[in-house]
Amino acid sequence: MKHIRKLYEHLGVDKYYKDYGNQYQNPHNQQIEELITKNKNRLDYSSVLDFCAGGGEISWVLQELGYTSFTGSDPYTHQLYKKNLAQQCYQWSFDDVIKGKLTGKYSCIISSFAMHLCDEQKLYPLVIQLFQHSKSLVILTPHKRPELENINGVELDFIDYVFTEKGKKVFLKHYKYSF
Repeated sequence: MKHIRKLYEHLGVDKYYKDYGNQYQNPHNQQIEELITKNKNRLDYSSVLDFCAGGGEISWVLQELGYTSFTGSDPYTHQLYKKNLAQQCYQWSFDDVIKGKLTGKYSCIISSFAMHLCDEQKLYPLVIQLFQHSKSLVILTPHKRPELENINGVELDFIDYVFTEKGKKVFLKHYKYSF
């Protein structure tokens, strides 16, 4: 499979996941596992929403760490998540969350390698809706984007990062919201 970024550019995100969603593999699994494990004493993983879950990489790490209360959601790769983890996966998209369709309360919402794909105009309403369901939002990203601390009321609590084999940073950014 071609490099994901090139396929995003060529096909667009929606078409990419329609064509390749059932075979998606995050190329940063090692960094995801390292960051989630490294921060297990700083974050509350007792009830996690794995938002934009991909193939369930976050949920798999949580399961390996002994956590049992996690929920996946991905509009494109929900079948892959279900196959990999043998558990149901919701299909909430950015737009669904903005429209108030997300349900449940979570100790932590983790979005891995997805929020930087959200249209800039939709980022504020998406983040505000996510904070209606958790006081803790964790973003894993290969970019400094998104920078949610620019949203009124959102506080960047801490940043952690690890390096890829090529020396690039993968970030874990923890946010809180002041109502």
